[in-house]
Amino acid sequence: MLALSQDAELNRPIEAKEHARRFHELFFTLSPQKASIESNMNRAFNLSDHSSFNYYKDLLEKGYYTRIITANIQQNIVVDSVVINMQIYPHKGRLYARQFIIRSSNITQRSLQTSFELINSVRSDVSPQGFMLQNFKVLQNKDIETITR
Repeated sequence: MLALSQDAELNRPIEAKEHARRFHELFFTLSPQKASIESNMNRAFNLSDHSSFNYYKDLLEKGYYTRIITANIQQNIVVDSVVINMQIYPHKGRLYARQFIIRSSNITQRSLQTSFELINSVRSDVSPQGFMLQNFKVLQNKDIETITR
């Protein structure tokens, strides 16, 4: 039993990074279909607290998701790195990624940086790593380049 619990503790930093990565992939990968956006958001909300929902509501009220649908825009994210301090609790983290906004006329690459905290949670089918992401904040989301198609 002791060996199994030690192995589980060694995997916790990896599981924490995977939890953060998965949340961001679900939250920032969008297709121009309302049902797909709602599905991804609901799955992301299962991994996080109300802070991500509040950010989503702000974007929704500004018409962001409507523009994605009406302009037939695809949005993808490529996570470059996830840094989490497992020495403190709640575990503070940062994620660095590139976001690609694909339109029929061009592709815009953006720099995305977020901060968050992870707390321990119950493992379940919707949260297999057993974490809850909280205090989600977008620190930077700026254009790097736009390539005409």
